Amino acid sequence: MSKILVLDNEKEIADVIGLYLRNDGYEVELAYSGREALKKVETSPPDLALLDVMLPDIDGFRVLQKIREKYKFPVIMLTAKTEYTDKINGLTLGADDYIPKPFNPLEMVARVKAQLRRYQKYNGTAAEPPENIIDFAGLLMNRDTHECSYNERELTLTPTEFDIL
Repeated sequence: MSKILVLDNEKEIADVIGLYLRNDGYEVELAYSGREALKKVETSPPDLALLDVMLPDIDGFRVLQKIREKYKFPVIMLTAKTEYTDKINGLTLGADDYIPKPFNPLEMVARVKAQLRRYQKYNGTAAEPPENIIDFAGLLMNRDTHECSYNERELTLTPTEFDIL
């Protein structure tokens, strides 16, 4: 199970983000200030972080800089700062994605999945599937057991349907 750090000074927003991520099977840790987030990263680094920019103590860009000094896990900026210069600044400092507020929670979860999938695949943290397993764009098929799932939901297929896929 991947652990995600959510940093937002607005408790309600952080709680909603946490709810969506937990419902998708992630372990979520919440932080409401930059200093609190940095302590949590030092204590137990997450697999991905979602950072707000406008915080009461240190801004999210500075938190991102501190994270990038030592860690390589994906960071997604999730903020109301939507000027092109803010987006460029975040991406230049090392953010892997930038989601403007207001945001669609389902899109946010999809972006989290995409970043984790890419990070785990290219950093060797995800085990390579055996040759009898086909994993393509959310579709997972086991040629030996004829089990099939799409986006982690079990599919019931006839033998002919399985062969077509």
